[in-house]
Amino acid sequence: MTAYMIAQVDVTDPEKFEAYRALVPATLEKYGGEYIVRGGDMAVLEGEMPFPRVVVIQFPDLDSIKRWHASEEYAMPLKMRQASADSVLIGVEGVDA
Repeated sequence: MTAYMIAQVDVTDPEKFEAYRALVPATLEKYGGEYIVRGGDMAVLEGEMPFPRVVVIQFPDLDSIKRWHASEEYAMPLKMRQASADSVLIGVEGVDA
C-alpha cells in the first residue's frame, strides 16, 4: 500500500540545510521515494502550525520509508538535517483507491 513520509520542518541553519536538500533526492531512488510536496507556499486553515515548512514524499509502502530512513544512503544527510533544522517526521499509509 502506498505510504507517505510527512515532515514538518523549521530550518535553523539555512546554509547547512541547503546542502542537505541537495543530497536527499539521490537517497530516495533506491527506495521508490518521490517528492509530492517540497516546501512551497502553505496556508494554515485551522489550528496552529509550529513548523513553517512541510515535505511529503510518496513511497511504495511503509516498510520502504523505514528502510530509507535507516539506510546508509540517508545516514549522512539525516545528521545534516538534524543539525540544521528542528523537525518531525512520520510515515503513514495511504488509502487504496
